[in-house]
This record gives sequence, C-alpha cells and structure tokens, in this order.
Amino acid sequence: MAVAVSRDLTVQVLEDVNAAKLTDRQQALRSAIQRGEPKCLGVSQVMLGLMVMSYSIPLHFTEFTEVVRLGVPWWSGLMFITAGVVAIILDKHCTFKILQVCLMVSMASTVLSVVAVIIYSVDIDKNPEIPCVKWVHDSCEEKYYATKLSRGVKSSLLLFTLAQTVISAILCFLLFRQRRSFGQYASLSQAAPSTPTSIVPPDLN
Repeated sequence: MAVAVSRDLTVQVLEDVNAAKLTDRQQALRSAIQRGEPKCLGVSQVMLGLMVMSYSIPLHFTEFTEVVRLGVPWWSGLMFITAGVVAIILDKHCTFKILQVCLMVSMASTVLSVVAVIIYSVDIDKNPEIPCVKWVHDSCEEKYYATKLSRGVKSSLLLFTLAQTVISAILCFLLFRQRRSFGQYASLSQAAPSTPTSIVPPDLN
C-alpha cells in the first residue's frame, strides 16, 4: 500500500498494486471462463436432468428392476440439474469461490454419472428382453412388450447419462485449469482497498 503526503498535509492512500493485479486477474478469469461457455454447458446439464427424470416415468409402470428400486433416474437427474444451475450462476457471477463450488459440484456430478452408467448397464444385462410368444390375433404376451419398453427407456437413459458424464468431465477440466491458473490470486481478495482513500488531518487552529 502506497501513501502520499501533499503540501497541505493531506495523506492519500494510493491504489495497491496487488489490488490492481487482482482486478486484472478477475477480469481475465471471467473472460477465460466465458470462453469455455459454462452457461451453454449448464443449460445442457439442466435439460439432460429434466429429460432423464421425465423419461424414467414409464419405468414405474413396467418391470420393477434395480434402476427403479434405487431411484437412479431421480437422484442422477437432480444432480445434473444442480450442476447445471451452478454453472449458469458462475457465468453470471464469476468469482473464485463460485468457481470452486462449481468445480466440486461438477466433480460430484461426474462421479454419480459414472455410477449411474454402471447401474444402467448391469440392469440391462440382467433383464434381457423375453422372446415373443404368439397368442390370439398373432399378438405377443404383455410381458414381452413390458420388457421391450423397459429396455428401450433404460437405453435412452443410459445415452443421456453418458452425455452428462462427458459434459461434466469437460466442465471439470476447464474449471480445474482456470483454478490452477488463478488460484494464487485468491488470497488477494481481502487485500488492500481497490480505490484511493484520502485522510485529512484535523484542523489544529
């Protein structure tokens, strides 16, 4: 912090060099993050979360398998929506703290997405489509259509979750890279004042 004393004994606290660097780095951080377009990635995550939750509704009327019992579409969909909302907030309010929160949420979303992909894959493998047994009017039994619908929905959910895994991993990579680049300046956020301050001595007359 630099101090200047004028001839009339007015003391002026000049702008700190560290504060100026912090401001420049915050602007650079905002520009770097916006180049990664977190808002677009966030909107994609929210849409995928809503699609996963809405597409899973027919599963409650077909076979009651592990995917439904564990509630995989619901907790994974909610995680996707949460990660997307935090990414959108980061785009509007770009601070180092929000960046850290977004990074942690994106990492959690990536891990849960991988877990969900494993559960979907195991469930699809354990519950194969049964063969069609012809009944009256050359139609198959109801269980055939139920298993076919269930596998089709789970396959769609698996693709959506894979897409979410890729998006979360990309966002994690971008945020981690920016965190490493600008992390050394986070301690300056509580440093010197960003604007000059004048201190006028009291009148002794």
